[in-house]
Amino acid sequence: MEWVVKIGGSLFPDYAINLAQELVGEDVLVVCGGGSLANQIREYHEKLNFTPTASHRTAILCMDILGQLLADKVKGAKAVKSLEEVKTTLNSGNLPILIPSLLLEYLDPLEHSWRVTSDSIALYLSHLLEAKLLITTNVDGIYTHKPSLDGAQFIKEISGEKLLNFGETSLDESFAELLLKYKTSAYVVNGKHPERVMAILEGRSSINTFIGGD
Repeated sequence: MEWVVKIGGSLFPDYAINLAQELVGEDVLVVCGGGSLANQIREYHEKLNFTPTASHRTAILCMDILGQLLADKVKGAKAVKSLEEVKTTLNSGNLPILIPSLLLEYLDPLEHSWRVTSDSIALYLSHLLEAKLLITTNVDGIYTHKPSLDGAQFIKEISGEKLLNFGETSLDESFAELLLKYKTSAYVVNGKHPERVMAILEGRSSINTFIGGD
């Protein structure tokens, strides 16, 4: 496939459903974030100090849940659990939405910590599938600091090396490290505007941040 599109959990339900519906028929695999469910796991972890592996795997199960619910509401979408199912679903003209827990438990490619979220998971999957990566979130892209704070400046393009110094932005902390490791790149775009997402998929200009890692 050509693209892995991560639909941020912050977009669920309405924006996520609208965006996924637009993606039906495209050469795309959708990966869902864990959203407020994963955030609740993080709060439990901070209070009760679960093991990193328990927190990591349960947060991925939150991705399963939102992916399954999203597939249920999008006509032409199908929840899939394997790379073979991804291929057959695309060949039938439908949109595969990955239920990733079994695949990730088997491959176990990433560290078990809160530095790794669905962002890094989507990046790993795009590397595995040799596909381009597009991350959709609820802001326009990467900013110099939190967009809610005064003076935040939007960044149209940034290198993975510079992003390393940002810590956790609209992407998780391990994302830039993996981007450089895989020598790849990614787009970050506001998923509340499906037309921006489609423009990137079609090679047209759009409001987004491009991150170069090669």
